[in-house]
This record gives sequence, C-alpha cells and structure tokens, in this order.
Amino acid sequence: MQSIIANASISSHHWADLALATPVLWSRISVSPHDSLQKARRKLSRSKSSPLDVTVDFGARMEYSSSVMEQIVYAMDLIRPSLWRTRSFSLCVPNRIQAHTALLRCKEDAPLLETLSIRICHALQEDHYSTPPWPLFNGHTPRLHSCSFTSFHFEWDPQLLTKLRVLKLDGYFHAFAPSIHTLIDALRECPMLEELSLRNLSDVDSDPCYNVASEEHVSLPSLLASGKAVSLPRLKKVTLYYAAVGKQLMACISCPNLESLEMCYMENVTTVLYLLYTQALTKLPLRFLRIESCLFNEMKFLNLLRRLSSLETLELVDVDDASSSFLKVCLNNAFPYRSLKFFQGLSTSQPWACPRMEHLVLDGCTAPDWESLRTFVQSRLPSNSYAAYTARNQENAQRGMTTASASAAALAQRNGISSLRHKPSQAMLQGPKRLQSIDVTRCSQVSKEMIQWLRMYVPDVRCEPAKGIWGEPTTPS
Repeated sequence: MQSIIANASISSHHWADLALATPVLWSRISVSPHDSLQKARRKLSRSKSSPLDVTVDFGARMEYSSSVMEQIVYAMDLIRPSLWRTRSFSLCVPNRIQAHTALLRCKEDAPLLETLSIRICHALQEDHYSTPPWPLFNGHTPRLHSCSFTSFHFEWDPQLLTKLRVLKLDGYFHAFAPSIHTLIDALRECPMLEELSLRNLSDVDSDPCYNVASEEHVSLPSLLASGKAVSLPRLKKVTLYYAAVGKQLMACISCPNLESLEMCYMENVTTVLYLLYTQALTKLPLRFLRIESCLFNEMKFLNLLRRLSSLETLELVDVDDASSSFLKVCLNNAFPYRSLKFFQGLSTSQPWACPRMEHLVLDGCTAPDWESLRTFVQSRLPSNSYAAYTARNQENAQRGMTTASASAAALAQRNGISSLRHKPSQAMLQGPKRLQSIDVTRCSQVSKEMIQWLRMYVPDVRCEPAKGIWGEPTTPS
C-alpha cells in the first residue's frame, strides 16, 4: 500500500511539474469579482512569453463603483507590462469613466493583438466630462482583425478599424451615434470585412444622397461608380438590431457573398428586401434570414424568396405582414400589373421557391392560416416531387401549350415510337428538401391536433408547452 501511495505521489508531482513547464496552459488571464489579482499574477509569471488572452470583467456592478474602480486600476497596472504579448483583450465595466481610466493604461504597442472587445454597461447614465483615451495601444495593432465596442466612444479612430474582418457596434445613443458618413468611412477601411453587427444605434440625420426611402432612387451600380458605395466581397453575416441607419447602409454596400442576415426592430424593411432582390439577380448565396418585429411589403418579400435558391433557414418572429399568401398560390386582385393574376408562394413548383429550406420559424406569426401551413408542409414531402411534375405536365397538356418537348412527343407518336419509354430526368423529378424543423410558438391559430399532425411529417416541431392548472409549464410524461 505504501508503494502505491509513493508511486501516486511521484506521478502527481510529475504532472504538476509538467503543467508548470507548459506556459500555454497559463495564458488565459482573467480578473473579475470571482478571479483575484493574486491568481492573475501567478498565471502571468507562469505563462512566460506565451501569447495572452486577457479578460477584465466587472459587469454592471454600479453599487460598488469605488471598489470596482480600484480593482480595475490594479488589474490594468498588473497587465500593462504584458500588453506586448496580448492576443485578445476584453474589458467590461459599469460606466464610461472606469473604461477610460482603464484604457489610459493601454498606451504601449500591441503587435500580437487580434481581438478587442470593450463593453460599457451603463452608458446612458454617464456624463460627458471624461476624455476618451486616444490612440489606443499607441496606434500599433497590425494583427487586429476583430473589434466589438459597446457604448465606447473612440472618436472613430481609423487606425483601429483598418483591415478588420469582424466589426460589432452596440449601444450608441444620441450624440455618440455614428452617422451614415462615419459608417461608410469605417467600412472603407475594412475591405476584407466578413461580419458586421449594428445594435441599438440611435437614428441621426444623414445626407440626402444616402436617402433610400424610395426604391426608385436606389441604384447600387451608380453609387459604386460615384465612389459613395463600398464593395465588401467577403461579407457573409450582417446583423441589424434597432439600427435605422442600417437600412441606409445596406443601400451603400455591395455584398455578393452574403450568407446570413438578421433584421430586428427595424420598422419598415421593404427597401432592404428590394436591395437584396436586386443583388440576388446576379449573386446572393443567402442561407439564413431572420426578420423580427419589422414591417414589409409581402409582394417584395415573396419576390425575394423566389430568388433565394440557397436559403436554408427562414425565421419570422412577431411579423404581421407575413400572411398565408407567401406559403401558397393566392389570387391577387390588388396587384398593380393586371397581366399577372396570381403570384406563387412557397408551395408551388413553377419552379420551387427556396428548394433548400429545411428550417422554418413562425414564432408569434398569427396571420398564416392552418390550410396554407398544411399545404406548405405537404408540398415539401419527397413523395410529392413526381406528383407535382406529373400534374404540371397534365396541366400544360390541357392548356394546349406547344413546347419543344410536346412537339417532339407528337412526332415520336406519328413515327410509331411509344412516348412511355421517355422518362423524366432526375433534375425534373428533384423537388425541394423536406422540412426538418418548424417553430409555431405563440401561433394561436394552430391547435393541439394540428401540432400532432405536424409531428407526423416534420421531425422537430416546436410549440408552447402545455400548461397546468395554475399556468405553469408541464412536460409530457
């Protein structure tokens, strides 16, 4: 027994020595109410010269502002000598004065810095007397590619926004909100941008030349030619959350490789849908689209959907303008072009709209009726692909349409060749992908029986859980 204990002790000492001799294991430095300065100092000494990931997080502790300020100063004085090897730096403090006090100690060069995140939790309760630290890191951040700023006014230093791949701005109100000119100038410094997020930005006055209130005045090629628009060929993800300036910004950028778009609390987004439609006429590999609490023209929305052949996920949350029309074929007597008596929804196959869509969210959308939803789900079943193809051929034959294929079939019949030998190609029989998930939470028009029907054809159906006598959610046994 003693030999076993001795061997275990030797083994534990060996692993301890190995951990102490591996500096990369101590490269994550964190200072917060739960992580002491002594622990951070110990990790700094053991990390030696390894690149550091530094986090200073004191959240929204407004009630202890004096003690928080002291801890922030001590933490930054401890980290300051190691800024030259910091790879990522994240600062989260309650107010702007504390953030400026901490960042005044970031004057040394940061040649390895790649990710920078600064978050001020209570910016609306601040005064305007503190001076923002400028420039940060002596203006030397050659590897910086990701910036996330929340209510931090850095005077829009172009040295921080050069060659970024990720830019996130949140919580800029009143005088601190950027104008359209400021955002355009910032994006010009980021031609390799891949992700853009604008959240909680107050609307400010902009130049009339950037006004996109009327889609007839929108001309992206002319803006590109005049130098007012920005080409972002690598932009893949855009998030617009309560940022009215984002609608103007979308009219001034070219994003042919956009894959994800989220628009929440943006009022009327019809103009953005039209801009996406014009972009989709050439190239738009959009895979994810989320619209929450916004208004739009349903016809423009449907026209866009019919151009998004790569769309995989469509999320509509608290949208009243999405009726039953976009799910099925509906007569449209109010359509301005009298030559088109109807428009085709997502349930039609002439051709299929969004054939790759597998996930649909209708959270809080009470306008679509059950019949249109059932028709849409059935149309996406694999067994309906050939049926739709046959029905379409029969309909064309009844209408007497003289196409090249019909003429060839008639000629083959006259020559005594059976037309039954000619089978449709795989491309013709290939229909849309089957729906894998659907979310009908807060959809009062969908009953429990309808939910059970959906679960027979859709693997993942999300809805509100059943409630008990006192309104508490109950889980099925």
